[in-house]
Amino acid sequence: MIEAAMIWNEPNNKSHWDPEVDPDWSRFADMAKLAAAAIREVNPGLTRVLGGISPIDPDFLALMKSHGVLDHVDAVAAHGFPLDWNLWQIHEWPQKLDELKSVTELPVWVSEVGVSTFGAEEVQLWGLKRTAELLKGRVERIQWYSLYDLPRAWPATTRHREAEGSSYYRHFYMGLLREDGSPKLALEEFARHTPEIGLVQWFHFEDPRLEDAVAWMKRLGVTYLRTGLSWADRFRPNALEWFDRQMEALEEFDVTVTFCFTPEHRGVAPHHTSAPLVPEEFAEFCAEMTARYAPVPSSFDALRPRMEMPSMSFPIQPRE
Repeated sequence: MIEAAMIWNEPNNKSHWDPEVDPDWSRFADMAKLAAAAIREVNPGLTRVLGGISPIDPDFLALMKSHGVLDHVDAVAAHGFPLDWNLWQIHEWPQKLDELKSVTELPVWVSEVGVSTFGAEEVQLWGLKRTAELLKGRVERIQWYSLYDLPRAWPATTRHREAEGSSYYRHFYMGLLREDGSPKLALEEFARHTPEIGLVQWFHFEDPRLEDAVAWMKRLGVTYLRTGLSWADRFRPNALEWFDRQMEALEEFDVTVTFCFTPEHRGVAPHHTSAPLVPEEFAEFCAEMTARYAPVPSSFDALRPRMEMPSMSFPIQPRE
């Protein structure tokens, strides 16, 4: 079910990591290395991926390399939205990938790429076709963002808001399906590229779209999915019940699970983008989720490295 664990999401984007709290990303690096070691301790065969960077910045990847983070992961990832937010043209995708490959020999995944229908659905259709032409065969994973439009009643996970013209509103139009579940023009084209191209779909806590999303993904021929489990949500009542329901619904897919979002009461600043007060606590969460949803196969038992871990904030409970 789970093929990979991704450590955070867009760590070089202030909408997901606060650079005022951690201006040199040393706190992030320490947290990421602890998380990677914790995941490896539970399941040494699980692929560990550095959270997809956005914008695509080889200097940030070089910074992570200098902090030793790349020694603790099996792949790196990038996110690109040249028709909506990035300051480069869609035709530059091969160049952007080459820039990252000049920094590391690790596999590069494109764990989020998409086009909004804010201006016109025809733009998304063309953008999907061109993205497929440029990326297929160049990277091991391509994940299209996303299946559903973000409901307008929900906030987008960004700090930019309305300060940059249409940028904030484009977050709500990234789906292949509209908010009401009706298909857009690009849906049929997307199905022509599965299973080689997968999907990204973030599910909010107790998301009512979960079962419909699974049905659509099966209909579209999707086999690869990227989603997230929120450390912040772990502190909600009935968190494990929701996590179990989500992961059980996704069992038929090859899932990359992104671990991210700091609980407000455990951050240096009270915000989900903050570095945690105690980075080992994030590692504990990653270990707990890995043990619950990607337990080590029995054939690995004799190979597991031993690592001293701090006492767990949560009991590690494999699913029944």
